[in-house]
Amino acid sequence: MLLKGSCHCQAVTFSVKSHHPYPFNRCYCSICRKTAGGGGYAINLGADSSTLRVSGEEHITIYRAVIDGEESTGERHFCQHCASALWVYDPEWPELIHPFASALDTPLPSPPKKTHMMLGSKAEWVEVNAPIQDKCFYAYPDESLAEWHQRLGLEQ
Repeated sequence: MLLKGSCHCQAVTFSVKSHHPYPFNRCYCSICRKTAGGGGYAINLGADSSTLRVSGEEHITIYRAVIDGEESTGERHFCQHCASALWVYDPEWPELIHPFASALDTPLPSPPKKTHMMLGSKAEWVEVNAPIQDKCFYAYPDESLAEWHQRLGLEQ
């Protein structure tokens, strides 16, 4: 599925192809929550980094979070004008890019189930609305974005 996205001020637009477009994985870690998660969590999708096309790249700034005293290899791309979170790229997995669902303009399919991850890091004020069919994890989930899509027969 071709995903198209942009920042709020439209200085940056992008497109990327994804075989895993269902926005199911809610991350409650402090990094996602503070950089992109107004509701207390953020949702990243998985996409093929070789298909990323960007207009307005000169308006992008990168943030690398500090985790346990060390700078992360993960690069959080955002617009330097309006601060919209756009995507995460990590050179440790060069074939992947993770666009934030909040930056996408393409209508996304509704996930039949959700995963709630990094609940050990969630803010006290955040209420987790997890129906019984959803999986919840204190830290990382037991399956990848690709494995979740495959298990549910949702690959594009």
